[in-house]
Amino acid sequence: MPNNSAFCLLMKETGRFLWTYRNYLIIFITPLVFLPLPVIIPTSEAKCGYIIIVMALYWCTECMPLAATALLPVILFPLLGIMESGKVCVLYLKDSNMLFIGGLLVAIAVEHWNLHKRIALKVLLIVGVRPALLMLGFMSVTAFLSMWISNTATTAMMVPIAQAVLEQLSNTEAERDERELKEGRDNQAFEMAEVTTTKLPLDNLTKQQSQDPESGYDLVLEQRRKAREAKYLLLNKGMSLSVCYSASIGGTATLTGTTPNLILKGQMDDIFPENGDVINFASWFGFAFPNMVLMLILSWLWLQCMYLGLNFKKSFGCGSNTESDREAYKVMKEEYKKLGNMKFAEFGVLTVFVVLVVLWFSREPGFMPGWASELNRNGQFVTDGTVAILMSTLLFIIPSQLPCISSYNTEDDHDDAGENNTRQTERKPKAPPALLNWKAVHERMPWNIVLLLGGGFALASGSEVSGLSLWLGESLAPLKSIPPFAISLLLCLLVGTFTECSSNTATTTLFLPILASMATAIELHPLYVMLPCTICASLAFMLPVATPPNAIAFSYGTLKVVDMAKAGFVLNIIGILCINLGINTWGTAMFRLDTFPSWANVTHGAP
Repeated sequence: MPNNSAFCLLMKETGRFLWTYRNYLIIFITPLVFLPLPVIIPTSEAKCGYIIIVMALYWCTECMPLAATALLPVILFPLLGIMESGKVCVLYLKDSNMLFIGGLLVAIAVEHWNLHKRIALKVLLIVGVRPALLMLGFMSVTAFLSMWISNTATTAMMVPIAQAVLEQLSNTEAERDERELKEGRDNQAFEMAEVTTTKLPLDNLTKQQSQDPESGYDLVLEQRRKAREAKYLLLNKGMSLSVCYSASIGGTATLTGTTPNLILKGQMDDIFPENGDVINFASWFGFAFPNMVLMLILSWLWLQCMYLGLNFKKSFGCGSNTESDREAYKVMKEEYKKLGNMKFAEFGVLTVFVVLVVLWFSREPGFMPGWASELNRNGQFVTDGTVAILMSTLLFIIPSQLPCISSYNTEDDHDDAGENNTRQTERKPKAPPALLNWKAVHERMPWNIVLLLGGGFALASGSEVSGLSLWLGESLAPLKSIPPFAISLLLCLLVGTFTECSSNTATTTLFLPILASMATAIELHPLYVMLPCTICASLAFMLPVATPPNAIAFSYGTLKVVDMAKAGFVLNIIGILCINLGINTWGTAMFRLDTFPSWANVTHGAP
């Protein structure tokens, strides 16, 4: 027995050591395990495959920071003779990166001046506080804001507002219950005083009547408290999940809404350079926005049924306006009042934002010539990235306040006699700060995503140059016998499962080059598989660690993993079905997905 105990203790300590140092073990062991691949098969395809396998495992396990892993092609591609260093490094700052940076600069300005909070509270005040409408209002606002600013920032702002509103509703209902019971107890005592003059048989008194009225009051109050807590626990869970899920769903609607969308654009431009700018802001919005609205409505209905029940009359209120509703509405109104009147800076940021969106939509609308059509006659001179950088640069130029001409400050002074004397003191003129400063950018800009985007473009380019893409395409050629809709559905399920335990950025970066090779080999429109899989990479609903919005909602303590898993599993299925519905209907009409485009009919290989 002592030997068994010592052995168990040794195994426990060994396991603890391995778990503690697991990241270092993965970093050093993974390259050694797969080293025979490029040694036994010393071809460019095998060497590139070795690098992709190592990076995929590093990304999935996050043993190194994702951005640090994305830099490995800068080291390994030149060392293994796949690409020259200069050609690799230039891929880390392409047009898609500029679009990402420009869009984020505008989003940072919106956050910096609290414009997003003003928009959110204003919409919620319009929607009202009835449970179903409140949930729909929070989901709509969160999804809209996620289209333009980061999902994480949107969730971090909206969840506390939802918590405050629900807390106020619960407190008001508790006060109402206590008041009603107290009034009922007083009335009962008055009635009992009247009937004591009438003789009643002793055996007619029930046990409940003979009890102390105070204890009965406390019992009923406790029962109501438990029922109320159970009700608002469900409401809290539903509202928290609705916010984090709608943040992920909303990010799919615009090209700059989430990183995988930009990765798709970059990969398409890199792998198929003659695609004629098939993916731009307007075309993406035309496909993804209706899909987002459909997913949002179905998600709301599912969460409504799961956490609020099927009593729509009670959930919607239907004309009722209780005191708890008025108190909760007052909370949101007070929060809105704290923001004060709309400042000049907010007007400035809002104007830049609106002009940016208009320029994006009208650059190449597709159904008519855009304002950049003449400029782009001989090539893609003006892109969405050009517009994004132009408008974001204005944020560093436009002042946050109207210039003040006077350099005097008026002050009130009191003399010994108590009389007010107004005097003017000269002050040094000071120019107001711009709408955006670099300190705010430095604090909020996720520079790691820029490197992640670059790492994805480097992998795609390395696959093309080494001939790995051609080899993968030939290997996947038997898939041509499977119906296209079945291929799309199966790939969406695969990506949707993979993204639950891996970063959506890493998932998209790994899968898109393979999907492009497969589509070319079986003569299928590349967007038919690449577009739905890109959106599916953002549908990580089942685990708290799957995406930052999920983690933020989970951190408030009301949710359990099983709650998120049950709700998220159904939402994953809903999302995959919605995307495949879109790609086979309006997506096919928009992008002509039922034909194999000439720009995709190319043969890639090593030079």
